[in-house]
Amino acid sequence: MTDEPGPRGDRARLWRRFLPRRGLGWIAAALLAVVPLYYLLGMAWIHRVDDDTAFAPPEPVAEGASRAVAIAVALIEREVDENRWTANDPFFLPAAALDNMPNFQQGIIAALSRFAIELTDQIGRTRGSSEVDPDLETAAGLLKYSGTVWIFDFATSWAPTAPSEQQYRAARRALARYNERLAEGNAVFERRADNLLATLDRFAADTGSSSAALDRRIREDSGWGIDTKADDLFYAVKGRLYAYYLLLRALGADYAKVISERQLGPAWEQMLASFRAAAELDPWVVINGKPDGLVLPNHLAVQGFYLLRARTQLREVTNILLK
Repeated sequence: MTDEPGPRGDRARLWRRFLPRRGLGWIAAALLAVVPLYYLLGMAWIHRVDDDTAFAPPEPVAEGASRAVAIAVALIEREVDENRWTANDPFFLPAAALDNMPNFQQGIIAALSRFAIELTDQIGRTRGSSEVDPDLETAAGLLKYSGTVWIFDFATSWAPTAPSEQQYRAARRALARYNERLAEGNAVFERRADNLLATLDRFAADTGSSSAALDRRIREDSGWGIDTKADDLFYAVKGRLYAYYLLLRALGADYAKVISERQLGPAWEQMLASFRAAAELDPWVVINGKPDGLVLPNHLAVQGFYLLRARTQLREVTNILLK
């Protein structure tokens, strides 16, 4: 069918000419509306900084097993499978726009990695010359894996690779196997004072490193300007302190005899209270203002205060263990 001659036909031809462009415009407008909504709603749905200091393993710990190992297993399962691991999400997933939750999760894994190393080198061996437990060695290696690796890591290869979640799940299974063998009497968990002392010393050194990172950020970037990286560091340190609080609480049960014999009870509880206070800090917005400023607070300095208080009390506990 041909167009009618005259003005009427001209209008029909113009409509057909511009209809595709108008269609593309509608599609672009729809995308501009839907994409931000997709990210905002997705971020709100996924985001969770799970700093529940009453957290405990879902199942009772078997007699003879380690409560600290059980809490490590439960934490990995919670963050990787229940809360969902977010630090390695690619750009097309909403969680890629999150920063507080991913940094908190990576802080937790960093503390658990430190604990797994101590299990391998100290607690899970009768003496330094004895054989390393294979499950603990496996877990310690896997927990060192970067938390930001997706199924592709183009910085190293174009081939698919093991994502972070897969490695952490394998570490959880290795720790769970070790704890099962421990309950059966087929693994070692040395409950001597020197093993506890060495482990606490390493925890103290790690928190000292966090303190140095906070100090550098405050010295170099505090002020009136917006510090978009302050919350990244705050939540990474928060995750570490939170995991250490749970591990230390559980180690208090594992080493109850040592703590009682050395009359460490009050000092241990004060130390735990300081770690808990540091882990529970939860500002609505993390601000890196001048430490002596009148208007803007400095949440990194506040976190650093509680961290150093907890570390000092941790050192007091190790000094008592030395006697």
